Amino acid sequence: MILDTLDRSARYECLHPRLGRAFELIASTDWMALEPGIHELEGRDIFVNVMERDLKQKAEAKLEVHDAYIDIQVLVDGEREAFGWSPRAALARPQGPFDTEADIRFYDDEPQTYYTLLPGQFTLLLPEDGHAPMVGEGRVRKIIVKVRI
Repeated sequence: MILDTLDRSARYECLHPRLGRAFELIASTDWMALEPGIHELEGRDIFVNVMERDLKQKAEAKLEVHDAYIDIQVLVDGEREAFGWSPRAALARPQGPFDTEADIRFYDDEPQTYYTLLPGQFTLLLPEDGHAPMVGEGRVRKIIVKVRI
C-alpha cells in the first residue's frame, strides 16, 4: 500500500511499466466531466471506474484483494475517504472463492489499520494489499484506475 500526493507520483513509476502512463492519464483527464461508470483508457490494460457514492461505516466495508490489477484510487470530490488495510498474507476469513472475472475476493477479517485519503492524494494498492475502501461520512466522487499487471 502506498499513500502519497499526486505531484510525487513519478517516484512510483518504476514499480510497473504501465504506471507512468496511468499517472499521465490521471493528471490529464477532467474527472468531473466523465459520467460515473467504467471507461477504458488504454483498453483493458488501463481502465477507470468513476464512482459517486455515499461512504460506509467501518463494519460495512469489507477487505478485498485483486490478482490481475493494481488499483490507483484518487478522491476527486469530497472531504476525505478512509481505507482499512491488512496484508493479504494475514487474511484468513474469505467470504467465498476468488471471482476471476471481476478480479476480486472479499474477506470478513478486521483491518489491521485505517488510513485517510485526502484530495490531491492517491493510494496505490498492489495484489499483496487487502483494502476496505469507501469508509467515512458523506458522499464522494472518486476514481479507481485499474492497471493490468
